[in-house]
Amino acid sequence: MNIINYQKVVKDADARIEVLEENSGRFFSARGGMMPQFFDEDDYDIDDMFDPDEDGPFFGRGGAGGPSMTRDEAEESRFFVVTLNEDGNVRRTYMERISSVDAAEAGTMADAVLASGKDAGFMGEFRYSVDEEDGIRRVTFLDCGRVLESFRDFLKASILMSLLGLLIVFAVICYFAGRIVKPVAESYEKQKRFITDAGHEIKTPLAIIKANIDLMDMELDKKRVDKGELRENLGDINDQVDRLTGLTNDLVYLSRMEEAENTLVMTEVPLSDIVAETAESFIPLAEERGKAIGTDIEPMISVQGSTKELEKLLSIIIENAVKYSIPPRQIPLGELEDGMPAPPVINVALRREGKDAVIEVRNETESELTNEQLSHVFERFYRMDSSRNSQTGGHGIGLSMASAIVKAHGGHISARTTNGHDFIVTAEIPVS
Repeated sequence: MNIINYQKVVKDADARIEVLEENSGRFFSARGGMMPQFFDEDDYDIDDMFDPDEDGPFFGRGGAGGPSMTRDEAEESRFFVVTLNEDGNVRRTYMERISSVDAAEAGTMADAVLASGKDAGFMGEFRYSVDEEDGIRRVTFLDCGRVLESFRDFLKASILMSLLGLLIVFAVICYFAGRIVKPVAESYEKQKRFITDAGHEIKTPLAIIKANIDLMDMELDKKRVDKGELRENLGDINDQVDRLTGLTNDLVYLSRMEEAENTLVMTEVPLSDIVAETAESFIPLAEERGKAIGTDIEPMISVQGSTKELEKLLSIIIENAVKYSIPPRQIPLGELEDGMPAPPVINVALRREGKDAVIEVRNETESELTNEQLSHVFERFYRMDSSRNSQTGGHGIGLSMASAIVKAHGGHISARTTNGHDFIVTAEIPVS
């Protein structure tokens, strides 16, 4: 913009100088007492120089198709003219239209222009043009101070605004780049962690299978084979194969649920009944482990979804709560009549909040939970125990599958704790 602006300043100044040079006799006639001193009166016809009836615009050498300006614009122009003869001496100066420069300064400026060898350019605040005819050179200087000042002000303002704009854009890019890159970085870290964790989950069963095969091979080398021990080894191998099969099935299921093109067949399903029936089905397992299941289910809540997937969602969350809740607490005699251990309770609740059906499963934990741990519970193979103790079974991808199911239903799932020792999973699913 500043280059274009500067070019326009130069173009306008050159056009005005051209018009002044071409019409100087008409602008400043002897009849008006302002005959230009750089003309010889004998060389010009006064009638050609001034037409009192001329009120139209003044044109340059190109005529009506070239530069032009009105009489008012001509009167506003501040300029001076220096004519020099063939030997370079100042012949005449016209200073009537300028007060900031005297004749001596005008001559010095003209000499400097001729010494530069240029026909046009800037000297300070003045734009000059050199015109030569019959050995007489005429240098016209046009005062462009106000125009150049305006140009410089715009230049400074534009540079300042550009720098400010660049800083703003830089800040915006940094802000959004961080937000854009962060998911990519997190995805990359999850991918690395997934490969490591998956390798760990697969490596353990394979190591057990390999060890049992080696033992069976050693038994076969003996003269007498212990069939009971062989059956035990085969049983271990079968258990580990089942474990690997279950892991593979879970991974395939999780991948299918997370596919962008995956579309479940959605129908109106009674979520209240599904939650109640699923919770009831886990009562025997909970009692076997000395635990209890309590329910608080609001009736007549329905959602648009898949019955099979919602049942799996409830099974994953409740099973996870049963596995990782605290063990029964021994109660001293006197607190309870029978002196039996007090079973920890897994609470399963369903309620409607606005346009969502909210499923909430709560259980108490032995170890203290942190916000850092809770932020990773829905990642594949993540377990809160850093030692990755697998005594409770599973592969650490149950909650990942639960998250995928909820998202497939257009809902949201989260985990939180209120005191560091309660683990609360909340799934919100839009009601039908």
